[in-house]
Amino acid sequence: MPHQDPVERRVVVTGPPRRTRRASGYYRPRTEIDEQTTLGDTYVRSLMRSQLRAGLTVFAVLGLLIGPLPLLFAAMPDARRVEWAVLGFGVYVPLVLLARWYVRRAERNERDFVRLVEDR
Repeated sequence: MPHQDPVERRVVVTGPPRRTRRASGYYRPRTEIDEQTTLGDTYVRSLMRSQLRAGLTVFAVLGLLIGPLPLLFAAMPDARRVEWAVLGFGVYVPLVLLARWYVRRAERNERDFVRLVEDR
């Protein structure tokens, strides 16, 4: 009988984990957007929807604030000074507050989007 070599044992060498890229199959959202994939398109549409929602909210509040003014002025034909006071001064404070709210909301939406894309 010929002499058989003992079966060599397989040795597993381990060490400290190397810092490697994430597992294949995982794409960062930025990659999805850059490559214009369906998921990337979804991310961008989500930002656009949130910005549109903020804009439509401001538009609706503005319409509710300014829209009834002609009816109010028609109901009070002798109040010319009130009309000028409302149009000259009274409307600007709500307009500035609405504009400020919209800018802050839009910046927050963009900041949230960047945080999502940067994966922080």
